[in-house]
Amino acid sequence: MTAILCTATDGDPALIGAHPRIQRVPSKELTLFIQRDFLSVEECAALVDRIDAQRRPSTIADANGDHYFRTSETCDLDHGDPFVAAINARLDSFAGIATAHGEPIQGQRYAVGQEFKAHTDYFDPKGADYPQYCGVAGNRTWTLMIYLNEPTAGGATRFTKIGKTVQPQTGKLLAWNNRLTDGQPNPASIHHGMKVRSGVKHVITKWYRERPWG
Repeated sequence: MTAILCTATDGDPALIGAHPRIQRVPSKELTLFIQRDFLSVEECAALVDRIDAQRRPSTIADANGDHYFRTSETCDLDHGDPFVAAINARLDSFAGIATAHGEPIQGQRYAVGQEFKAHTDYFDPKGADYPQYCGVAGNRTWTLMIYLNEPTAGGATRFTKIGKTVQPQTGKLLAWNNRLTDGQPNPASIHHGMKVRSGVKHVITKWYRERPWG
């Protein structure tokens, strides 16, 4: 696939919704898309290998005192790796957002019993760490997440406010807008990375910002 140079600074739901084989989840509260087989099985396996080689314990901003709130492991993928850079370009093209507005792709690994309790991807403007995480690039706008494999049981993503649960499927992409139409953070984007009951789950996540990253 040839990457398309993107110059837009925000994702366009109409553009995203025009992709072949894409599904828009019926909801008045959240703009959420699903596309199966965005990545091939081979591409997913190559990303899993990179995550497993560099994973570390995940952390959260604005610690809430719950030491079991996010129990996964995390990997910041190397964008100097041509394979990772190519995946990144495909995500930018899919979202229609300029590369400069994207954070580096992050990988996550969930073993049995691990989860990320209900949370939003945007940073709370009233949070103590907001200036640290959003002072330069602004808040997160769109999230693109891809399941890289399928645990034997568990590991679904539940959008708690809209009552939508998405099951892991190798190569499946989710894309959602973290904001309301007026640009304010959308609380209906809250979602729960549910516990893996059997097996292991890997995903990659790409976040975009209001202003250029870095």
